[in-house]
Formats: sequence, structure tokens, C-alpha cells
Amino acid sequence: MAFKFEQLEVWQRAVDYVDTAYGLAEQIPVQERYNLADQLRRAATSISLNIAEGSTGQTDAEQARFLGMALRSLHETIACLHLIHRRAYVREEVLRSMYEEGDTLAAKLQAFRNALDADGSHVKEAPVDFVRGDDNRELDD
Repeated sequence: MAFKFEQLEVWQRAVDYVDTAYGLAEQIPVQERYNLADQLRRAATSISLNIAEGSTGQTDAEQARFLGMALRSLHETIACLHLIHRRAYVREEVLRSMYEEGDTLAAKLQAFRNALDADGSHVKEAPVDFVRGDDNRELDD
């Protein structure tokens, strides 16, 4: 592997997440293919691209900034999952699986970012359970 990012576990997981997002996008009804499905694919792709771009020999602060952008894109994919769930476009098990994969990827991204950001200048978000839109119960209730 010739590039630094190719050796990063977090980048490899992000590429796997893109594959999952593309698979899920194919299950979304045709009327949403140019809206929600495309948005999900673009946001998921952005995660791996930001990890790669941030690893180009920049300073730790610059790499942490790109990891922050990757995290924001990941959060966008989670928001897409909620929208897909509310409209019952895809089976709940499929959404939960991608949500869990996203949760793991978020933890890896945040850990990597924290390792670069020793001064603690970035705001950390608390994890939130994936909930139903109508009654705020967890999906597996």
C-alpha cells in the first residue's frame, strides 16, 4: 500500500461502510433514488474521502479537522437512516445493522481524532440510541 490512509483501520472500515450504504440505497424506493438514496451514498463516501484527504502529511490539527468532517458526514448518514426508518422504506434489521456499523465507525473516528487532539479543543457528542420517530422507544422494544 503506497498511501498512508490505506493502512488505517478507520479508513478501511469507512470503505466497508460505503459498501453498506450503497447496498441500502439500492433498497430505497425509486421515488427516493435521486434524493434520499443519493444523499446517503454521498455522505457515506465523504467519510472515507475526508479520512484520506486528512492523512496527506498535514499537521495533527489539520488531520483532526478532516476527521471532524468525516464524523459530520457519518452523522448525516445516521440522519438518513432515521428518515428511511420513518418512511418504512427498508426492513428495520437492515437499518439497525448499518446503524451499529456507523456507531462503531464513529467511535473509531473519535478515538483517532482524540489521539491527534491532545489539547481537548473539540466538542464530543454523547451517543444516542436509535429510536422510533413516533414514540421515542428503541427499535428493539
